[in-house]
Amino acid sequence: MERLSSKSQESQYAEGSIKKQYLKSFYSKILFGFLLIFILLVISVVSVSTGSMNLSISDVFRAIFSDTENSYIVRNIRITRTVGAILAGASLGVAGAVMQNVLKNPLASPFTLGVSHGAAFGAAFAIIFLGAGQTHSFGTEAVTVFKSYPVVISAFAGALLTVILILFLSFLRNITPEAIILAGVALSSLFGSATMFLQYFASDFQVAATVFWTFGDIGKAGWLENKLMFIAFCICFIYFFLNRWNFNALLWGDEVAKSLGVNIKFLRVSGMFLSAFVVSVCTAFLGIIGFVGLISPHIVRLIIGSDHRFLIPYSAVFGAVLLSISDLIARTIISPSVLPVGIITSFAGAPMFFYLLIKRRRF
Repeated sequence: MERLSSKSQESQYAEGSIKKQYLKSFYSKILFGFLLIFILLVISVVSVSTGSMNLSISDVFRAIFSDTENSYIVRNIRITRTVGAILAGASLGVAGAVMQNVLKNPLASPFTLGVSHGAAFGAAFAIIFLGAGQTHSFGTEAVTVFKSYPVVISAFAGALLTVILILFLSFLRNITPEAIILAGVALSSLFGSATMFLQYFASDFQVAATVFWTFGDIGKAGWLENKLMFIAFCICFIYFFLNRWNFNALLWGDEVAKSLGVNIKFLRVSGMFLSAFVVSVCTAFLGIIGFVGLISPHIVRLIIGSDHRFLIPYSAVFGAVLLSISDLIARTIISPSVLPVGIITSFAGAPMFFYLLIKRRRF
């Protein structure tokens, strides 16, 4: 009886210790989420107040809530740009997290798998053949994509075509994760060549429109574009978050996930499909923004682990933080000139990509 009593006490003590460790880990992850949100809010305020004409925080709030000489700049240029960076970064971050899970490949992202280039080809098709890109003589830009809906639909079709090819390859036998990435590189080259083929037969202003569009530039976002990106992000994020436990089950392997009642094929197809959708919307409006979907999930995973209850929302918030910081750097590094944000994210993402390649080689 004494032995049974001592074993029972040891079991209760171990159970209590495990519970304490879990709660400590849980609350630390919650705290990290609040920290990310706070950082995002600070960066957003700094972004709105920074530009060719720096404004104080009080000037910004007065311009928002009352009509001042700075109201138009703050409301229609800086806030729309800041909101666009948040939405695009969050969309790319959550899409990268889902792609890495369903493909079981840490190098998977909308950029490395060629999804962004597929969307770019679709958008170029809409600009050249559907007349979505037109020139104008007002403002600071010579080319604007006026017809957004054909561009979005065509970009989505191009991204979806890429996803279908990736899923087909992933279901084949003896196809390694590295081979999937190589297939993505090949698809990127294929769609890049197809885009250049379209440009060869296009007029001068159509070529200018496609080249201008491919620059990853947050400044292209207006309130209409932000609304559409917000709708696309909400649809995809809600679905991904509702399936967070299914994504966790995939971490243990397909057999374990099947035994838990997860429809693996449907989850993979729907995850890649919705990831392509949210990426295509961002790419159609803002151009190609590379490596945000690759970097964000990995940094979050290094801090809080692979639990998709936290990985999915935190990848979205960290992607928003990363793209907001990159856009702020792009606007200030050679001020008053503004660099396309895609240049900054590519510079930041290339070293991370090499690091992941080296790390995966060791294993």
